[in-house]
Amino acid sequence: MGKFGVKIARGAVKVIGSFPLKVHYAFAGFITWILRDVMRYRNDVVMTNLARSFPEKKYGELKQISKEFYKHLGEIFVEAIWFGASNYKRLYKSGLVTITNPEVFNEVFEKTPNTTVLFSHCGNWELLGGFLGYRTATGEKMAFEEKHIRVVYKELHSKFSDEFFRLNRVNALETVGTECEIESSKILRTAIKGRNEKAVYIYIADQYPYMSAYYVGEFMSQHTLAMLGSAGVANKLGHAVVYLKMKRVQRGKYEMSFIPICEDASKMTPEEITRKYYDILEAEIRETPHNWLWTHKRWK
Repeated sequence: MGKFGVKIARGAVKVIGSFPLKVHYAFAGFITWILRDVMRYRNDVVMTNLARSFPEKKYGELKQISKEFYKHLGEIFVEAIWFGASNYKRLYKSGLVTITNPEVFNEVFEKTPNTTVLFSHCGNWELLGGFLGYRTATGEKMAFEEKHIRVVYKELHSKFSDEFFRLNRVNALETVGTECEIESSKILRTAIKGRNEKAVYIYIADQYPYMSAYYVGEFMSQHTLAMLGSAGVANKLGHAVVYLKMKRVQRGKYEMSFIPICEDASKMTPEEITRKYYDILEAEIRETPHNWLWTHKRWK
């Protein structure tokens, strides 16, 4: 389909996404039904992941988590479409996301040369590009600007999907440029080149490793391999490292909060940083089990 196909798809999202968020939520239940009951989209993967992650829970409890997860997945879908037609003003007005402790990140950002933010597939990761348009519980604005944002991503096999989702994720940014999105294979070179330029590097770090892997130990009751790339870059360049937690409070309400991992990653090994990341992530998942992407084949 190429670039022309991407333009058509993005145009459709702009039109459909222009409707109020409550209109989109009216269709979320239908999408949930299609995914869970008609397509039975990865039902076996979800139940296997849940059973192995929560060996102490009974079948009925696991089914309930699964049910809540698919409801959440339907909402992620419509929120992503709505987001694809939004700007900062619309995001703020919606109150979709509240940043609970901006002062924690601002202190880290102002004290250190560069900051690495480790995110996950909790909440709705497709909303990452709206940082500067979200409300803050304290009224304090985020200390960084658009020019500081660097989102690290893994290129998809489909060029159409890769370009479409890339543009949708960064749609809210007023200046969409190649400098704000960095393909993971280029991150070390890019970070070294810009080591003297203040920046915020954002990674989704809970994927199954597609390159050399490190055995991180047990995560969610399972032996787990992890990538050290994000922690390795932070370690080499002495970044501060912060965990970004995204909790779904209710339909249409998410809370983001920052949890510091270290002020200077050169004083920790990449393995130590990664282990701490997975410890925090596990605590987040156990707090709100339906909030993680259980269709993801994290353990292969």
